[in-house]
Amino acid sequence: MTEQTSDHDKMNELTKQFIDLANQMKEQGYPIEMINGALIGASATYSTYLTAGNEGYLKPSGVEKVMTVYQRFLENLQMAKKAEIEKKQP
Repeated sequence: MTEQTSDHDKMNELTKQFIDLANQMKEQGYPIEMINGALIGASATYSTYLTAGNEGYLKPSGVEKVMTVYQRFLENLQMAKKAEIEKKQP
């Protein structure tokens, strides 16, 4: 297994853990819209921490960079989901 594949697998496992936690929250009765908002809020908070630390904040250029990364993830996920659906169709 290459280091890149290993990192990809690790990130997929971490993602799965977040989804599992979100599903637990859903089972506790929280609306999925609220759970999604909380995940977005947590991601925004952690992205700010990653970039600027606990005492900093993102300038507009930093916000753009975070938005671009998120957009790429979202686009890649949608392409993968589309390919999965198309693969199942005759």
